[in-house]
Amino acid sequence: MDLIKKIQPDAIVHTAAQPSHDRAAAIPFDDFDTNAVGTLNLLEAVRQVCPESPFVHMSTNKVYGDAPNQIKLIEKETRWDYDDENYFNGIAETFTIDQSTHSLFGASKVAADVMVQEYGRYFGMPTCCLRGGCLTGPNHSGVELHGFLSYLVKCNLEKKKYTVFGYKAKQVRDNIHSLDVARFIWEFFNAPRVGEVYNLGGGKENSCSMLEAFTRIEEISGIPMHYEYSDKNRIGDHICYYSDLRKMKEHYPNWRITKSLGKIFSEIANNWSKRSS
Repeated sequence: MDLIKKIQPDAIVHTAAQPSHDRAAAIPFDDFDTNAVGTLNLLEAVRQVCPESPFVHMSTNKVYGDAPNQIKLIEKETRWDYDDENYFNGIAETFTIDQSTHSLFGASKVAADVMVQEYGRYFGMPTCCLRGGCLTGPNHSGVELHGFLSYLVKCNLEKKKYTVFGYKAKQVRDNIHSLDVARFIWEFFNAPRVGEVYNLGGGKENSCSMLEAFTRIEEISGIPMHYEYSDKNRIGDHICYYSDLRKMKEHYPNWRITKSLGKIFSEIANNWSKRSS
């Protein structure tokens, strides 16, 4: 509270979090205190000091739990994909978050997500939750428990073994560059809305499976991907997930994806090469 009073921020981007599924199960109280209680503390401070300042919360697509796995899927040569025309463009913000397995991390993020919405609607504050897919970029830390794309590229370049968990290595994620994340936040700051929710990902065009990711980095580096396969998928994990970006584009027509999947791979690979040299 004292810090918010001192700074009097014109806008707030809340990105602090405990980001790991696996770690959350080992430290459930710390996970909830960080993700849920920490968000509540910040919201209340902003409400008392600067309630007119736009508040952007970096949420996660894990608020949907494993409910996306209930969508009818089709198995293709290198990926799973939706076999339901209602999800041709991906998962929209109206998708259910109930009756699914979230992981403890997902549950703490649900609590934070809903609280951000409620502060917006109940108090009329300009808040939004950005339910991120795979947010990445050349400076992503790249560790095993989260940030899969950067870690995958790092393993390839360093010729280390990468572990795939379940789903025949055909699970699909959409990837969005940090620049495009920042660009959307800027658009929201300039035209804030109350209690909004957006699925912030790369969308269908920037989606790839594990097998497809292996091929992409092999083509860039010329190094075969060394990986092992585990039949046991992570709890609450998605078989296929990519964001429906139509609501974001409708509300903020000046925003679009500017970094293609190929560009994301190239930038991450180039940066890991520089860091290793």
